[in-house]
Amino acid sequence: LTGHSAPVNAAAYSPDGKRIVTAGDDQVAIVWDAAGGTRLRRLEGHSAPVNAVSFSPDGKTIVTVSDDRTAIVWDAATGAQLRRLTGHRGPVTIAAFSSDGMNIITASADQTARIWDAATGQERGRLTGHEGIITSAVYSLDGSSIVTASDDQTARIWDAVPRNGTRLLEGHSGSVYSAVYRLDGKSIVTASDDQTARIWNAATGEEAGAPIDGGEAIWFAAFSPDGSNIITAGEDGTARTWDAGTGEELHQFAGHDGPVNTAAFSPDGKTIVTASGDRTARVWDAATGEVLRQLEGHTDSVSSALLSPDGKAIVTASMDQTARIWDAATGHQLQELAGHEGQVSWAAFSPDGTLVVTAGEDGTAR
Repeated sequence: LTGHSAPVNAAAYSPDGKRIVTAGDDQVAIVWDAAGGTRLRRLEGHSAPVNAVSFSPDGKTIVTVSDDRTAIVWDAATGAQLRRLTGHRGPVTIAAFSSDGMNIITASADQTARIWDAATGQERGRLTGHEGIITSAVYSLDGSSIVTASDDQTARIWDAVPRNGTRLLEGHSGSVYSAVYRLDGKSIVTASDDQTARIWNAATGEEAGAPIDGGEAIWFAAFSPDGSNIITAGEDGTARTWDAGTGEELHQFAGHDGPVNTAAFSPDGKTIVTASGDRTARVWDAATGEVLRQLEGHTDSVSSALLSPDGKAIVTASMDQTARIWDAATGHQLQELAGHEGQVSWAAFSPDGTLVVTAGEDGTAR
């Protein structure tokens, strides 16, 4: 997907997997045909780098956010600009639709998140209280609440409707990198530079049990598909699983010779795939902690590793300017996706698993 003239910051599939939208430092977003790679339309309107992009759940609209302090809602079919969301006083870095597509959440370097009516562009709520940059903002699956994470060492839960309350998740002593809901919306897990992950009751904001001690900075934490376990990845070169109810460490996935950049469960929760700065990805047995397969071939740090929706393949992205597809059952490399002229920062499968999209620092997505 060649068309951007500067690094690509984000890429996303449409819900039906037929289109891809990319966002770049060149101040534009581009919609592509996923099957043929044809450029369908160019979304021009921002006056600074575009940081993030997302399709609405029905695929009919797209939201982009930019360093120009605005978000724009676009008609995905025509590329027409529908609404500009103005009000932030700093670069806007995050945007996401609610699950019903009726609202949009944006987050900014101005230390606020804002809720917008997706149909009218009117601001419906302003989430103020953080004293640092907001690093993530996500809706619960039912759209009733929002969780934000910040460099101010806290996360917060907000009522999306009627937005009359907030619950401060206070306890971290370092930047909070992520805050993620369990699928049922009852719990939240946060990951922090203070070497801990913490589990919180989403209804009350109270910490559920003792902090999870990761030894060094924890960059990422997420629940298993059934919500019973938590996976963390961090600077110490390990991934670890924990009992989500008790916080007890279940397994340590040790063996990488560099930081673990990402860790993800398979769709059935039986295996885990990790990506590391040691140039490898590994597949692990989630129940025993045993290494099942080591994916070797990259010549530089592996930025990410994700399983296909059916769990049969793995795609990795690397600073060596390639992405690679692997057989999840055998660990054999199936394809090397070469062509980028800069590091590949991200790779993911389409919803049906038939296509892969990559984003690189060479200003292209493919």
